[in-house]
Amino acid sequence: MIHVLFICHGNICRSPMAEFLFQDMLIKKRLDQEFYIASAATSREEIGNGVYPPAKKKLSSLGIDCSQKTARQVTKKDYNDFDYLLVMESYNTKNLMRILGDDPQKKVYRLLDFADHPRDIADPWYSGNFDITHTDIMEGLEAFLASALKQQP
Repeated sequence: MIHVLFICHGNICRSPMAEFLFQDMLIKKRLDQEFYIASAATSREEIGNGVYPPAKKKLSSLGIDCSQKTARQVTKKDYNDFDYLLVMESYNTKNLMRILGDDPQKKVYRLLDFADHPRDIADPWYSGNFDITHTDIMEGLEAFLASALKQQP
């Protein structure tokens, strides 16, 4: 089983969107038993809060329920528990390294590092554009899934 942790600043927009979109994708592809998926924040400011309403609305429009999700912060233990720690932008990597200290096993990537055009996923908390965020996340998820499946024995 492949363990994947999606990470953004507050764990209320991008990383829960990635978590629930990936879970939905895996169910549709009948691969959900092959993966364990979660999401977390690099900051503490949203811990315990639910998914941001516009992100929840976007997921709901796709038939995805995220109502039980609450934000949590990444821990050092997560490094041992997950095979991939996928951040949404370079800023998240910087903050993640403050928590982890190092990435000796090369588990930390930006989600869109797997795509044909690697880049950050803009924070919709500021842009307000959850459609672009959704499109970027889906691009990264498809590319990541293809890469992860190639790595399997």
